[in-house]
Amino acid sequence: MEKPNLEYIEKLSRGNESIRNELINVIKTEFPNELKKYHISAKNIDFKQIEDNVHRIKHKFSILGLETSYETANNFEKSLREHRLDNAQKEYFENVLEVISEFLKTI
Repeated sequence: MEKPNLEYIEKLSRGNESIRNELINVIKTEFPNELKKYHISAKNIDFKQIEDNVHRIKHKFSILGLETSYETANNFEKSLREHRLDNAQKEYFENVLEVISEFLKTI
């Protein structure tokens, strides 16, 4: 599995520590809330809400350098739009969520 990194954030901030820290703080603030909303919608099997939450969260994947995981999340989102809950995609997505949660504790 891919490992999250800050390469994209470093590119965006162009060496500006203030911008870098702001971007990291946005992710660290938004991600736990989005994660909580995702788990609630998944528990309730609310396809539209799960889809919306996956859509929001998947952008964090790309910001954290998880390109393959972003594509997998995109496919998961498409399945949800068709009211199909693919357990393999869901499991992969949730594993990435765990990896990101652990990574955010280190930055």
